[in-house]
Amino acid sequence: MGQLTMSRTEREAFLAGLHVGVLAVPGEGAPVCSPIWYDYEPGGDIHVILDPRSRKGRLLEDGLPVTFVVQDESPPYKYVTVEGTASLAGAKTEEHLRPLARRYLGEAEGDAYADSSPVEGACRVSIHPTRWMTSDFAKGQ
Repeated sequence: MGQLTMSRTEREAFLAGLHVGVLAVPGEGAPVCSPIWYDYEPGGDIHVILDPRSRKGRLLEDGLPVTFVVQDESPPYKYVTVEGTASLAGAKTEEHLRPLARRYLGEAEGDAYADSSPVEGACRVSIHPTRWMTSDFAKGQ
């Protein structure tokens, strides 16, 4: 294990923290990458919700290899990169969007967001991690 590498417990705790992730999917030429809200419980899959009509949504399919990155932009810097496979399912406002919006916006603003942006017809992408890469620059100090 490298000097800056996070342990499994550290990387899972970091990923479970409140960050904006970047989901990268294979594109026509270059990968398609964009910031996105996500949910993660240590030991589980990463979950995001997206519009299946978006460029990324049109490219995704079950079993597709994807990359997901989360970083801390404040020194000392750290990041977790996850490679995995995507599984697609329908998203539901109450079951998926409301908890996700509350995670990022708090209860009142999250509820207002979920009420104004129902996701029936949207896609819930579950990313099953198969490879992790991490770095915590605090360990080098």
